[in-house]
Amino acid sequence: MNPDLLRNYLTSQGISRRTALGLAATAGVAASGAVAGLSSRPAQAATRGMAGSGDDAPFDYANPANLHDWAPSRYGADDQRGTLNEVTPEKTARALHRTLDATRPVTAYNLGALMWSGFPALQPYPPKRIHELRLVLGGYEPPRGFVAEGGYVAFTEPIGSNKLSVHEERFTAEQPPGYPAQLSTTFQLGSQLDGLNHVGAAGLFYNGFRGKDIARGHGTTKLGNEHMGPIVTRGILLDVLGVKVATRQTGDLASPASNGADVLKENYRITVDDLKQAMDFAAIDHIEPGDAVLIRTGWNQLLARRDAADIVRWGGAAGTPGIYLQEARYLAKFRPALIGSDTWTLEVFGNPVNGDGAIIPVHQELLMRNGIRIGESYALDELAADRVYEFAFIVTPQYVEGATAGNTPPAAVGQPRR
Repeated sequence: MNPDLLRNYLTSQGISRRTALGLAATAGVAASGAVAGLSSRPAQAATRGMAGSGDDAPFDYANPANLHDWAPSRYGADDQRGTLNEVTPEKTARALHRTLDATRPVTAYNLGALMWSGFPALQPYPPKRIHELRLVLGGYEPPRGFVAEGGYVAFTEPIGSNKLSVHEERFTAEQPPGYPAQLSTTFQLGSQLDGLNHVGAAGLFYNGFRGKDIARGHGTTKLGNEHMGPIVTRGILLDVLGVKVATRQTGDLASPASNGADVLKENYRITVDDLKQAMDFAAIDHIEPGDAVLIRTGWNQLLARRDAADIVRWGGAAGTPGIYLQEARYLAKFRPALIGSDTWTLEVFGNPVNGDGAIIPVHQELLMRNGIRIGESYALDELAADRVYEFAFIVTPQYVEGATAGNTPPAAVGQPRR
């Protein structure tokens, strides 16, 4: 325990400076007890568990005679989840039932610390632990000093007939001698939820914010991940693939993935009628404001076996199934919190509608014009297999200042109807 932090805490709680100094000087269990409850417990009780009492003696894990004390686990020799095994479906159901009163509003609390560029970390050994986000911009002239701050410029002229502008992030890390100078990754990877600062047009982003006004080397000063917060809302699954299979619309299917799973045709455009049929299929009467609307194409099954040919297909070599502008505008009318799918893009690629020269215009329509976030590469097949079409959707995107997406996996809490 840091005595300075303890002293400051005690002082903030109304404890006199002299008393605070005295308690902080010990910086041990007795002081910890004072912080927790400011109680006057007997000294003998306060020192229980301190060095010398025997409770702190290191356990000899290397001694085979002691193995029976801790291995195998109570959950079995092959267990890898530990006490997470205690979180059973019944436990979750009881927790929701006991902690949530359906007649009162519910608040979602962010329990994470805001990650900002330069966030401190313990440095036990190389390579160095460091959080340094660097903004990558494209489609407009950067603000003065942007590159000097560590920002990267991918391109300065908007691209496509829709004048696309973008923000992404990259992370850098110092490396020990003999290793490459930098490592690079991004939240724009895997199952992700795009932020409103990700895609714009001609240097403009959601709500009229100008890229040159909000772009800094470490991220954007507006619209970043720190404004997402934890999301707990109603989720609905629009199983477009399930409808096609159930109604034998085989002409809209491609050849199966290498694991035999059905997938939509590579360049299939999901229509408004498809979305309505999926709602009927799921017995969903309406989409509510704030919903998480998830569209299933089966596309993530192309990653199931890590087959090289499947991966090429998944990457859009011949196109990617998805919605286009008409469908985006139809869904946007309901004001959902997010629209996601099991593809890497949500919107269709390789379809004749892409021939107008516009580049990811659905991203512009949803993110920029309507403030609706986009989820990508969500795994939806288990929900479909269990016929869970309505559920509690939960995601806590990384709490990172100025970032353009979060790639923490979302979760669904539902009740199987298999």
